[in-house]
Amino acid sequence: MTSSKSTRRPHHWRHDLIELAALFTAVVVADTIAKTIAKGPDGPYLLVFSAVALVATAAFHTWWARRHGHASHAPPAGATGGRPTADLPAAAGSTRNDKATEEESGPPVETTLWRMRTTVADTPGSLAALCTVLARLGVDILTLQTHPLADGTVDEFLLRAPADLSAKALARETAAAGGRDTWTERADAHDLVDTPTRVLGLATRTALDAAELPLALRQLLGRCTLHSVPAVSLTGRPTGEQAPVEGVLEETVMRLRDPHGGTLVIERPHLPFTPTEFARARALVELDARLGPRVPRSQDVLTLPEGNEITVRRADRRDLAAARAMHDRCSARTLGLRYHGPVGDADRYLDHLLSPRFGRTLAVQTASGRLVALGHLLWDGDETEVALLVEDDWQRRGIGSELLGRLVAMAEETGCDSVYAVTQSSNTGMVAAMRALNLPLDYQIEEGTLVITARLAPAPRPAGRTQEQPHEGARRAER
Repeated sequence: MTSSKSTRRPHHWRHDLIELAALFTAVVVADTIAKTIAKGPDGPYLLVFSAVALVATAAFHTWWARRHGHASHAPPAGATGGRPTADLPAAAGSTRNDKATEEESGPPVETTLWRMRTTVADTPGSLAALCTVLARLGVDILTLQTHPLADGTVDEFLLRAPADLSAKALARETAAAGGRDTWTERADAHDLVDTPTRVLGLATRTALDAAELPLALRQLLGRCTLHSVPAVSLTGRPTGEQAPVEGVLEETVMRLRDPHGGTLVIERPHLPFTPTEFARARALVELDARLGPRVPRSQDVLTLPEGNEITVRRADRRDLAAARAMHDRCSARTLGLRYHGPVGDADRYLDHLLSPRFGRTLAVQTASGRLVALGHLLWDGDETEVALLVEDDWQRRGIGSELLGRLVAMAEETGCDSVYAVTQSSNTGMVAAMRALNLPLDYQIEEGTLVITARLAPAPRPAGRTQEQPHEGARRAER
């Protein structure tokens, strides 16, 4: 709001003097004219001439006031009343155009997005010194987060830097400004979302689907490996993994108590966790515990080639009894192809597979409500496994291919770059279903165990990311 003081025109004594002189002159002229008209024979002519002169003078004064009045009230050079100069219309007669402006500014500079984390001393001016160095390098700071530590502060930046500035040069200049333990990684447009917005989005996804918690933790903490270790193994033996209620933070390893039993182990060897990240992860796990079991209850009704209708929906531990009944109807050969050997305790094994903590499960049921097939998308550290089980009487009807296609679509939505299936070379149905995906496949055979890996996205790995180890078919076959 503009004050009256700033809008009132200044008062000058010269204006009063000029107006007084003009009034005195007008009185003298009027007196002279009156005497001339009264005494001379040409009085009427002089009166008409005086009127014309008065009108001409008034017109001239109006023109002069308008011209010089606008000029005197124009803002000084560079003053635009708080509006950027670039937003003002171009002046009439200006010879500058858009092309000339582009030639003056030069071609746009190519830039690269970087995520950088460095530790600085917790003293006044340390962050300012680092920002000064970044400005000298032509680096624009898009976002900044601070993680307080006992012996310093971890500053996490999202930077837009010139494309010719390498990660090594950026780390070297950061070290010269007082930063230590500097870590850099290429970023993309998804990192432009600010942290509160990203955390709220992850919390919403977790609230809608319990199977989203492992994925939400990965996105919250960046490139890390997550394992859900149950308190009791599939053979019924205690695993010894039971984190305290408040969790444990050990630099590059984070252990949180799983609300479903056991422990969530999160590892990030290339970058230690901060107390702030630990608190965020623990809050997300506590939210999952308070909400309890939940999966989306949407379902699709499909018609098989022979005319039978089936329903495909999400499943969880509440479907344990129906899944066990399906196992009892399956032949030993079908179960052997699925589990690579005899199933000693189906209840405990199915309880593990149906837990949303380990992945997502799709169930197929008939019009009568009987469950006849299961499809699993299992989180295996930083990799993803797909597995199928179709009851004998419902095989060779396209159910396995339908489930596999839906599981792969789920993996793509969650950002997985590949999925793998562990089976036997004699399982021609699973091999045919994987080939029907029309995706690049890798095959690995070891002692009769076949591992088929489908690559979902050929996107290049970000700079600084360590290469993953080759697939270990023998390790997976033991699962």
